[in-house]
Amino acid sequence: MLRSLFSGISGLKAHQQMMDVVSNNIANVNTAGFKTSNIVFEDTLSQLMRAAGASTATSGGLDPTQIGLGVKLAAVQQNFSQGSTQITNKSTDLMVNGDGFFVLDDGGTQVYSRAGAFTLDNDGYLVNPNGMYVQGYQAVNGTISAYGQLSKLKLQAGLSIPGAATSTVSLGGNLDPKGTKTLTVTPTVYDTGGAAYAVPMNLVPNDPPDGNYTINVQDPADNSSTIGTGTISFTDAGLYDADSSTPPTFTINGVTMTVDLTQFTGYAGLSSPTPKAVDGYAAGTLNEFQIGTDGVITGIFSNGQKQALGQVALATFNNVSGLEKQGDSVYRDTANSGLAEIGIPGAGGHGLITGGALEMSNVDLAAEFTNMIIAQRGFQANSKVITTSDEILQELVNIKR
Repeated sequence: MLRSLFSGISGLKAHQQMMDVVSNNIANVNTAGFKTSNIVFEDTLSQLMRAAGASTATSGGLDPTQIGLGVKLAAVQQNFSQGSTQITNKSTDLMVNGDGFFVLDDGGTQVYSRAGAFTLDNDGYLVNPNGMYVQGYQAVNGTISAYGQLSKLKLQAGLSIPGAATSTVSLGGNLDPKGTKTLTVTPTVYDTGGAAYAVPMNLVPNDPPDGNYTINVQDPADNSSTIGTGTISFTDAGLYDADSSTPPTFTINGVTMTVDLTQFTGYAGLSSPTPKAVDGYAAGTLNEFQIGTDGVITGIFSNGQKQALGQVALATFNNVSGLEKQGDSVYRDTANSGLAEIGIPGAGGHGLITGGALEMSNVDLAAEFTNMIIAQRGFQANSKVITTSDEILQELVNIKR
């Protein structure tokens, strides 16, 4: 039988496999996080017709004479280049910019994915469309222990944080040194349980006016009762005089608070006292959350406070081409991929996170259609080799009629 028949058959098989790869790429053109595959061919063993020979004193050297026996599939390599960005504005959708994979828990098995179309399940855990848990570092009381134990990320609806007591009330603005009217500011302060109190503070100019004021802190339950007193003095240039001033302190429900007066000025003109800042806050519940480029999930609470809830982890590999596809847009590590190097986004060679966006497939349709033509023509050419070989055999059979 002719060797060309078997070479042609191997070419048909190889180009059919090429078509399989191309068709899979095109089928996943809109699959989030999909990475295109490229096929690599190599020749099979060649039949040695004549061995090579070294030159002698009377003749030159001889090259080997070989006839190839066809083609075979060498590898199907994945192209992990960055896919395009699709903005979704969905807070749980995430995209990796750069190297790295999301770490997922699939029934106790750790797998990896570039597809960041995540949602929250009924228990508040961040999961992918197949229910695999997104892994990261859960915050405890707003503190994240990065590089600690990986865990499922939970963003429970209705999560609440306790209130915090006020320790410092900052007032500021301008006080006219020639002012004659008592001015009042009413900052809101908080006790240990987060209960709010509107505390009137009267700024009383000296009589006669000498540029200095007395500040009287009134009891929020009884405006006629003073619970703290201090003084405000200014330099000739109208700047706050810390040496001559006495910031008041007062106590509400067992919490001692200090009034910061350093932001006052004493310039001639209008008076404009106002509360500048108050630490402490009431209890609050989780309204929404944001995910930053470093993967930190920040909760925004009804009391205006922000607190870290967790941080998304990423995994990198020495050889990403060694990862094995598991279906459901996830990969698992293999002996040739190396162990997963898990860390936080933006550190240790890990990429950054973009929230409210997805990484689309990196399939290039123009290239895939070109590869489709190449596969088709390669298949046709090899089929022609088979039919031509068949015609040669037919002529051989017809020698004796």
